[in-house]
Amino acid sequence: MSSTKLPMSERIERAALPLFARKGFEGTSLSKIAKCVGIKKPSLYAHFASKEDLFFAILQKVNRDYRDFLELQVQQYRDMTTERQLYSLLKNHTTYLENEDLGLLFKRFMLFPPLVLKDTFNEQFIQSEEALTNVLLGVVNEGKRRGDIQADPDEVIDAYICLLDGTFEQLFYYSEVEHEQRLQNAWRIFWRGIQGC
Repeated sequence: MSSTKLPMSERIERAALPLFARKGFEGTSLSKIAKCVGIKKPSLYAHFASKEDLFFAILQKVNRDYRDFLELQVQQYRDMTTERQLYSLLKNHTTYLENEDLGLLFKRFMLFPPLVLKDTFNEQFIQSEEALTNVLLGVVNEGKRRGDIQADPDEVIDAYICLLDGTFEQLFYYSEVEHEQRLQNAWRIFWRGIQGC
């Protein structure tokens, strides 16, 4: 669907996302967003009460998209081995966040949430982490039942999320080849550790 056929609120959100991701909350003006959409600034207020309201709507959409992504992963991995499920989720999660705007938004606002929206952002972050934790709990508990995992499930999930966060962070500093090599090395150590080898 062409962007001109989308509802105006969605067009505004699509224009605002890369601006918030690249320039931050404080560095993004409603005037600039309106210009990108091709409307006047006052027209934005027919769809969003404030810049905070628009940003919150984007956060909610990103969160919904993320939960949809996780649900799709669960469906795709159901018949795989425990190791394959966890590794595939790690790889696909990294690819999902590699989307430039989405990745930048996550990185910027996880590390430096705007003070005016810190509580709102933390709420959204907790929701997305709970969705990820629920997916991991299912895989890890099943892996434990199968005898693939010997470590404590809570410890496995904590370590996995740290591995995932580190893998995401590496995207911004290393070439694709270096990133893949580091991921393989980290994965081998992680998998051996949770197997109890």
